[in-house]
Amino acid sequence: MDKVISSVDEAIADIPDGAVIAIPGFFTCGVPRALLQALIRKGTKNLTLACGCGPLLGAAEEMRALVKNRQVKKVIDSYALYRSATKGMQDPFEQAVRAGEIELEVYPMGTMAEKYRAAGAGIPAFYTPTGVGSVVEETVVTNIEANRAPKETRIINGRKYILEYALKPDYAFVHALIGDREGNLRYAKTARNFNHVMATAARVTIAEVENLVEIGELDGDDVHTPGVYVHRVVKVERPRFAITID
Repeated sequence: MDKVISSVDEAIADIPDGAVIAIPGFFTCGVPRALLQALIRKGTKNLTLACGCGPLLGAAEEMRALVKNRQVKKVIDSYALYRSATKGMQDPFEQAVRAGEIELEVYPMGTMAEKYRAAGAGIPAFYTPTGVGSVVEETVVTNIEANRAPKETRIINGRKYILEYALKPDYAFVHALIGDREGNLRYAKTARNFNHVMATAARVTIAEVENLVEIGELDGDDVHTPGVYVHRVVKVERPRFAITID
């Protein structure tokens, strides 16, 4: 099945207000910038952006536009704010979080990865030792007090574990180095990061690819995400941006 869409705007045209969208990337690495830019143009509102490790810091211009347009209701991430207090004072997203205008829900990075992996495997919840003895054990970590809730724990073989739930987004935007017309994807080294687990977790996965090849050109042993998990493919130019440290 040919899953290629002619443009990024067409690829995201059906995303409704209130959607939960997975945004992969480890800061600047592997972020689906073209799809984010299309989302900005579309103007979809009340979005929940489910991340992994700081992709919205890596795509700072796109995030500033989303905040300015009041498109974002909530962000779920493991690392969403600048380390620098000075930069934080200048960041519209952080100021919106501090004002309670956008909810920020935080989990350890490995727990985030497992939440997506579990969703892709059809596992609704799992126990993890990560966060035991910290605030992560006590409550859902969020800036909105009304949404804080105690977490269930259990002793298994003499060790305490926290119950966490799978995270299944409505859509996943992923960025791949190579993709074929059936949606088989290959990422570039560390740009894989959260892309592959988010692709399996979402109800609809949309892949922007730098290099579009014909079916059969991508060797089966080189496929990181099988096309069965990918619903739409769109060709984009290789992104060019300054890599900085916050």
